[in-house]
Order: sequence, then C-alpha cells, then structure tokens
Amino acid sequence: MEAMTFIQIDPTNAFQLFLVGLVGGMVSGFIGSGGAFVLTPAMMTMGVPGIVAVASNMCHKFPKAIVGALKRHKYGQVDWKLGIAMGVFAELGVFVGKQVMTAVQSAYGDVGTSLYVSAVFIVVLGIVGTFMLRDAWRMYRAERAGQDVHTHKVTRVARYLQSIDIRGTMVYFPSLKAPMSVLFIAPLGFATGMLAATIAVGGFIGVPSMIYLLGAPALMASATELVIAFVMGLGGTIFYALDGAVDIRLAMIILAGSLFGVQIGAIGTTYVKDHAIKLVMGLIMVIVLFSRFFYVPGYLAKLGRISPLDPDTAATLKWLGDGTLVLALAVGGLAVMWALIAGMAEHRKQHEALAALDGVED
Repeated sequence: MEAMTFIQIDPTNAFQLFLVGLVGGMVSGFIGSGGAFVLTPAMMTMGVPGIVAVASNMCHKFPKAIVGALKRHKYGQVDWKLGIAMGVFAELGVFVGKQVMTAVQSAYGDVGTSLYVSAVFIVVLGIVGTFMLRDAWRMYRAERAGQDVHTHKVTRVARYLQSIDIRGTMVYFPSLKAPMSVLFIAPLGFATGMLAATIAVGGFIGVPSMIYLLGAPALMASATELVIAFVMGLGGTIFYALDGAVDIRLAMIILAGSLFGVQIGAIGTTYVKDHAIKLVMGLIMVIVLFSRFFYVPGYLAKLGRISPLDPDTAATLKWLGDGTLVLALAVGGLAVMWALIAGMAEHRKQHEALAALDGVED
C-alpha cells in the first residue's frame, strides 16, 4: 500500500488548524453534532489526504465524546445499554469501512481516497442537508402556528418494530421504554460505523435511526450517540493507526481548538429555537457540499479519469473550493456568535425589566 502523506505543520498551519477546530467545536456545541462534516473537509482543503483526515478526525473525537457522554449521563439523558449495543455493531461497520478505505488507498493512492471521501460527502450532505432545511422550515411554520413541536412522538415505524417479538433477541432499552430485537439494532449500528469510517461522521445515521426507527426521544438519542461515537472513535483510531493513517498532530491541534469552541457553541443553544439550529446545520452542510464538489474535477484529472485541467481552470476550481469552505466556517462561527450575543442582550433586558419591577413594588 502506498505510504500515507502527512502535511508539514508550521506555526501558520498550526494556527489555521486550531482555528478550524475552534469553529468546528462551536458548530458541534451549537447543533449537537460532532462537527466532523466541517472538520474533515477543512483538513482536506489544507492538503490532508482523505484517509488521513478521516482517521485523524476519528482520533480527535473519541476523547471528546466520552467526556460529553459522562456529562449528559448526570442529567439522565444517556441510554448506555442502547449506546453499547449499537456501538458494538458500529465497530463492525468501522472495520469494514476502514477496509474499503485502505483498498481505495492501495489502488488509487491519496488522491483516490480524497475523491472517495468527497463523493460520499456530496451524496450524504446533499440528502441530510436538504432534509434539515425542510425540517427547519416545517418547524418554523409549526411554531408560528402555535403548534407543539417539542413533545416526543413515537413514529408509526418505531411502534411497529417495537411490537415484533423475536424470541431470544429481545432487550429492554430505557430510552425506548420498550423491548427491541437486537436484529433491528444491528444493521443500524453497522451502517453508522460504515459511514463513520468513510467520512468520520456517523451521527447522520445513528441519531435519526434512534429517533425515527427505534423510537428514542431526540435528547436521549443525541446523548446516546456520544457513547456510540466513543466506541467507534476508539476502535477506528486503532484500526487506522495500525496502517499508519492517524496524524496525531492534527488530532491534538484540532481537539485543542474544539474543546474551546464546543463550550461557546453549547452556550449559544440556550438562546435559540430548534428551527434556527436546524437551519444553520442545513446551510453549513449545503455550503460544504459545494466546497467538495469544486475539488472533484481536480481529483479526477489527477487520476487520469478526465483530460488534464488547464492550469487557470484548476486554480479557479481550487479557489472556489477554498472560498466556499471558508464561507461555511464563517456561517457557522457567525451564527453561533450572533445567537450568543443576541441571547445575552435579551437576558440582560429581562434582568433589567425584573429589576425595574422590583423597584416599583418597593
């Protein structure tokens, strides 16, 4: 297999990586996701091969995931039984996904893995981003109409799956408040791990499947996903490290920035409505999608799948890809800061109004 290519990290690159981690952490804390759909493309934009970006991202995520899981466990939001069950099957998916990635690396080199990761990102972000924007619009309209959009409702599919009793496979999960066959858990966990090993993002499958197919409340699904992310991240780091694909420098710098950013993002969620969070998430996904799209012709040309690109065309496509990614990071960072500043201003107004009311009563 072709040797992995690691980028040179100088003070400028280190600062850029820390900044990317900071913004990625802000987005992660704000939308309740790992933020890898921003971090992985950002590393690739800086010249990191796709397989190294995915492996290093998985390495940076699992310490953060277990810290988050333990913190949310204090509030009773984590279903450890479901998280471990899905995590075990997800680990199998990670192993298979890693084999696919290394096979692509062996056959087509670093460029091949970058093309593969970009193609998967384009498809996944296109589907999930569109769904998020549509869901944000529906939620906004429902809130405007005075409808309750926060009460958890078990879907018809989840109720049906919970009603199927397959002897010897049934396990009671607290988050579902019902027994569920592990035969239904297995494919969902496997798919989550497979996607995580490909683009370092498994929550796109894990969280929606727990909500819509298994019947878990959204709050518990997002918290339980942290357990799955820890299991996948730890196993994926080991699998990829054995092939020399983990760049610990990238992982540690990104983690350092992310730990700061996630605190800021988490505070921002206190002051915004659910539809605004989904709107920001959907917008970032669509923008990142276009960023990856602009790189695809260059990868295809390097692999000889299309005619070599004119130098001016190649430079323009790279500029568009870089610029679009910067736009995605800017949208994420500014959205979080706007929510934080606006929320603090609203909180101050409420505090002043209460103080004035107390003064009148006195």
